[in-house]
Amino acid sequence: MAGMPTPNLPFRWDLIRRDHLGALLDGRPEPDLPHLDAIVECGAKVLARSGDGDVHFGGRSADSVFDVLSGALSATGRPDRVRLLPFSAPRPGTLVPHEIRQLRANMTALGLTPHALARRRTPYVLADLVDSGATFTHLYGLLRDWTADERESWDVIRLKLRFLGITGREKTSPKTRRWWQNADWTAELPRRNVTNVSVDWGTWCYLGNSQRKLTASFRHDRWASASVTVPTHDDWTLDALAEAVAFVERGRTGEVRERIARHMSKEPSFAEPWARSLALALRRR
Repeated sequence: MAGMPTPNLPFRWDLIRRDHLGALLDGRPEPDLPHLDAIVECGAKVLARSGDGDVHFGGRSADSVFDVLSGALSATGRPDRVRLLPFSAPRPGTLVPHEIRQLRANMTALGLTPHALARRRTPYVLADLVDSGATFTHLYGLLRDWTADERESWDVIRLKLRFLGITGREKTSPKTRRWWQNADWTAELPRRNVTNVSVDWGTWCYLGNSQRKLTASFRHDRWASASVTVPTHDDWTLDALAEAVAFVERGRTGEVRERIARHMSKEPSFAEPWARSLALALRRR
């Protein structure tokens, strides 16, 4: 495969540094922040189930979970333990070589390469809203093919990858089918490396279907498009921006940081030193 092209990533405002926004939101009413409690609880469980790894939220469905957590973590020692991974899964078999090269260039710019994965000390966690698990399936296959091309050790890398699905809450039953039971590749990973956080269906549908998003879906036909690298200022985008900023600001508050720490304390991972240290850092003013 030919050399990599120039990375091309979607523009998204830095919501931690509000000075970058200028007067964009002047005069806009304060958004309501629907499902805030559920999003805060979801974010806490994502952290607790991350194994002290860096969590990369795929696509844009869980952006509000990322925004709350980025605000809460902004004053801790590892504010970048949550990040965004722009990616929208293509239809199977539709990618051509130049699109694969562009995707790899984009992922390299985000620090996601087989070389980097093989040398990590903590897990690389991919988190996303999950229905069938198609996005995870695509990312897994793309990473495995890339690993083979780079002649890195897949047996090492597969132990570093974790897939965390944000799912709609179902009744607990032996007959209930989980997304990972329909994905053959999950059998190649340690069981603890595939996990879920469930939310009520109202929250899941809001995040996945009806919420206004700050960025356009990063489909494969946009991976190399210069149009994604510049901001837009239409009313739809500015409404989404106002909501995203508000989620970040609520995440900064002592009340929300305390709630995140409290939810984390109920998780089994709280027995581990890293989880207790993170909760303590969140509780500090």
